[in-house]
Amino acid sequence: MTTSNTLLETFQPRTRTARLVGNIVLVVLGTALLTLSAKFSVPVWPVPVTLQTAAVAALAAAFGWRIGVATVAAYILEGLAGLPVFAGAVAGPAYLLGPTGGFIVSWLAMAAIIGVAADRGLSRRMLPLFAVMLLGDAVSFAVGYGWLVTVLASLKGVGIGDVLGSAFDGAIKPFVVWDILKMALAAVTISAAWAAFRKRA
Repeated sequence: MTTSNTLLETFQPRTRTARLVGNIVLVVLGTALLTLSAKFSVPVWPVPVTLQTAAVAALAAAFGWRIGVATVAAYILEGLAGLPVFAGAVAGPAYLLGPTGGFIVSWLAMAAIIGVAADRGLSRRMLPLFAVMLLGDAVSFAVGYGWLVTVLASLKGVGIGDVLGSAFDGAIKPFVVWDILKMALAAVTISAAWAAFRKRA
């Protein structure tokens, strides 16, 4: 489930059973981190500002794409089951199918993009990792924006073209700078973790 290039691999036990149990525990702990990061939010409609994209980026960079994607998938399943893991006060399918659902689903792609880069050794280099995180975040924005436009158009009974501008101004434009800073935070965190590991070694 992991590669020798990730932080996770440096701390993994050697036996197969222990690694499997450890990976399951890490996925559960990862969903807890995503939940916690969702609760630190600024309630701006229609998309709240949270630390979740930073958490997704850091988890994928540290764990690689398999554990990263599995963590996001488990988090989504928890929300679908009704657990209060999302930024809002409610959960369940209705929340995921709402205006912000596309951003949550898009984290699967984001985790895959960043995780694949980590599996190839990019998490050891801060600037290339930061660039990949920005790419993953851009994909998240694109998927979330498309989802939001579609949902708003259906709710208002208007054409998609009628909500393109308002959706961009409300859900994309105000968050670009925030997300650049969050990706920088995630990249610095992973780079610092690698530096600490090298010093210990």
